[in-house]
Amino acid sequence: MVKRICAMLLAFVLGSAWLCLRAVRKEKDSLAAALLAAFLPHTAAVEVEIPAPSAVLMDAATGTVLIEKNAHERLAPASVTKIMTLLLVMEALNEGRITMVGMVTTSEAAAAKGGSQVYLEVGEQMSMDEMLKSVVVSSANDCATALAEHVAGSEAAFVERMNARAAELGMQDTHFVNCTGLDDAPDAAEHLTSAYDIAVMSRELLKHDRIRNYTTIWMDTVRNGQFGLSNTNKLVRFYKGTTGLKTGYTSSAGHCLSASAERDGLELIAVVLHCASSADRFTSARALLDHGFANYALVQTEPDEALPPLRVRLGTQTALTPVLQDSAPLLTKKGAQIEKTVELPEELDAPLQSGQQLGTLTITSDGQTLAQIAIIAPEAVPRLSWWQLTMRLLQRLCMAGE
Repeated sequence: MVKRICAMLLAFVLGSAWLCLRAVRKEKDSLAAALLAAFLPHTAAVEVEIPAPSAVLMDAATGTVLIEKNAHERLAPASVTKIMTLLLVMEALNEGRITMVGMVTTSEAAAAKGGSQVYLEVGEQMSMDEMLKSVVVSSANDCATALAEHVAGSEAAFVERMNARAAELGMQDTHFVNCTGLDDAPDAAEHLTSAYDIAVMSRELLKHDRIRNYTTIWMDTVRNGQFGLSNTNKLVRFYKGTTGLKTGYTSSAGHCLSASAERDGLELIAVVLHCASSADRFTSARALLDHGFANYALVQTEPDEALPPLRVRLGTQTALTPVLQDSAPLLTKKGAQIEKTVELPEELDAPLQSGQQLGTLTITSDGQTLAQIAIIAPEAVPRLSWWQLTMRLLQRLCMAGE
């Protein structure tokens, strides 16, 4: 009698499991693709009157161009070139190809560089920290060359890497022939870039927090305090929130500047080229930055409330807490009213793939969609096997009968 009851119970369980599996075998339509083109403020060409003949204002977080003036005109950048030099040094440090504890030895080529310098002597060794400080603060050409040789073996090999990196960043207006920006070589006329490209590489350099330890220095010393350094970027001292970045000047390039500053979480990059005077470059950069901070703000793309856990039917786990596919901030007009709407199902059907879209976070302002960000599964959830499902149902039946 007992065996007959168990057999009937097992048949009931298996039959119920089969019916459950058929009932839930429905595929859901996928939602819209993740992260539609975010709201990009209209690029202004004439909103700010500046004396700089070529300029761009870019948001560092999103890469959005806010203002441009002849932004793709190919011009000589002078020592603003060193932004790419510093970027390659930062990347070499991050990758472990060089270290901060090592000493950098001065070659004849490095010692022979003219222009701004700290007067390195052939064979002189200087720490990586002091080399970086000298390049960033005083635009030392001898130190820039020594660093290039330290990273790549020779300046020529380093310049090849500069151009390769520029291509990777999409800097289509750029061609480097040296690591300093000096224009005293026969091929110097080919050393060209644009305000836009400089903003692009400046943005990339600012991703390395280590460089900010140097770009915000106003005055310092090297060689045990024997040689003084004074920052050629006067905004470091006189403009609130300045985070960098690099000045440049030659008679053919004029006065150049890539300036960065951050206020209330918004970091902007203002690039001005070929200015007639040093005063013009700082006036132009300040005007661009002032306009950006007065008119734009960053909005975080996190939902107003934490995303809830969702029930998973017929999965190896019974619940899953979804996450945003991307949480990069959005650039908006300052003062804009932002609304965030989360669309998620009440429950999910296994199996689920890691990264599978489950819903959407929509961000709007005044009825305009700024962004749609996919809400995804942070991990895979396999579907229960027949055996697992049978055991789970038996367990529930037994618990219900107690």
